[in-house]
Amino acid sequence: MAKKRKTLTMSSGTPVADDQNSMTAGPRGPVLIQDVHLQEKLAHFNRERMPERVVHAKGAGACGYFEVTNDVTKYTKANFLSEVGKRTEVCVRFSTVGGEKGSADSARDPRGFAVKFYTEDGNYDMVGNNTPVFFIRDPLKFPDFIHTQKRNPVTNTKDPDMFWDFLSLTPESIHQVTILFSDRGTPKNYRHMNGYSSHTFKWYNEQGEFFWIQYHFKTAQGIQNLTREEADRLAGQNPDHATRDLYEAIERGEHPAWKVNVQIMTPEQAKDYRFDIFDITKVWPHGDFPLIPVGRMVLDRNPKNYFAEVEQAAFSPGNLVPGIAASPDKMLQARIISYHDAHIHRLGPNYQLLPVNAPKAAPMDNYQRDGYMRLDANGEGGPNYYPNSFGGPEPDPEAAEPPFEVSGMAGRHPYTHPNDDFVQAGELYRKVMTDEDRDHLIGNIVSHIGGSQKRIQLRQTALFYRADPDYGRRVAEGLGLDIKEVKRLAGMSQEERAKATAEGV
Repeated sequence: MAKKRKTLTMSSGTPVADDQNSMTAGPRGPVLIQDVHLQEKLAHFNRERMPERVVHAKGAGACGYFEVTNDVTKYTKANFLSEVGKRTEVCVRFSTVGGEKGSADSARDPRGFAVKFYTEDGNYDMVGNNTPVFFIRDPLKFPDFIHTQKRNPVTNTKDPDMFWDFLSLTPESIHQVTILFSDRGTPKNYRHMNGYSSHTFKWYNEQGEFFWIQYHFKTAQGIQNLTREEADRLAGQNPDHATRDLYEAIERGEHPAWKVNVQIMTPEQAKDYRFDIFDITKVWPHGDFPLIPVGRMVLDRNPKNYFAEVEQAAFSPGNLVPGIAASPDKMLQARIISYHDAHIHRLGPNYQLLPVNAPKAAPMDNYQRDGYMRLDANGEGGPNYYPNSFGGPEPDPEAAEPPFEVSGMAGRHPYTHPNDDFVQAGELYRKVMTDEDRDHLIGNIVSHIGGSQKRIQLRQTALFYRADPDYGRRVAEGLGLDIKEVKRLAGMSQEERAKATAEGV
């Protein structure tokens, strides 16, 4: 008789009813702040390691400017986008995700792509990746996902069983997994890759009309990637190659640049769109929503001190300016809470007073006082409360974003959108990749997953088969798996597949 499994609890001992779905207002969100399980899980996750970042620890940065090249004022009232030719100073940090500070730049990993715009209305941060999608759509899964990308708690080495066990039990990851194990998972360097917001954001104009948007930073240098063999060789011979390349290119006067574009969708178009636009595991096909040019970003200055301008740089998707707002995307909602919390843990409560994080084109006037490392005049003798009658700063109603309707039953809602998780991964494999891309993809997957248990290989290969039969067949052949068993598992529900490939079965 099977032994009864222990009940999952919060740190207080309270039983957890659902560890896969955040509490939201209706199936599409937004996330409710009353979800104490989510808040505890994310807050504890942010404090698991110190002092380096728990993710995106290895990185490189540079400074430069963003210049508006096209008029987008009918979509947004953001002042830094208000006229063609206008320039805004930027600070940019690129990074790998899972590795420690000493890890190799060539690791197979998404690349962080974070941009801080020092606008006249305060700092605006676009905190994205070099991939347009992500592995999961609900933030409650994030700490668990990152644990699987880190080191085994017993052996202190990377563990293919951990890595693939989680992914094979999380079908929504298949799109990002397909990108990651193509050569796009090993960019040649930071200059030769794109950047994406991945999340959907809201732009709104002077008339109070709003639009859903996604950002695309297209490298002007052209996309270049490494093969698996090239990446492995660089990891041993030159593990800091991308960091060095960015610095030396700028020193030579070869200033890297990106064309900045957006996809734009009206609220009416979003209502019945075939994909959930707030699901970060999905893209908006360009045939439906073509790229609209906005501007150009150029990096033309290296940091004077790495620690001061890169290591202490703190980016948050909650740093928004009038004309730009968040969407109900569950992952974005949690990041808005979690990033600020992580910065307070890593850098202290006054991290936004550090020169690299402080607004440069706008004053900082608020009633926050004291705390570790408060090095300025600390508000002098002015009031530290609001409302007051001593001339302290006041809210500006014109900074408010236009409202949008939110409704639904508060609860932990499973994902119910009719489009499954395999459509876009399959189209990427069939329609976007070349024969060479597919060959490299299969080789990269087989090389990596080959170190995991056979039952996990079968479960994951069934997901590849669901995305595209040829995709699954070729992985199965590379691993020496029975294709009939793969097809049988592919025909099961996720719950049935997990049960059929559980340990000891």
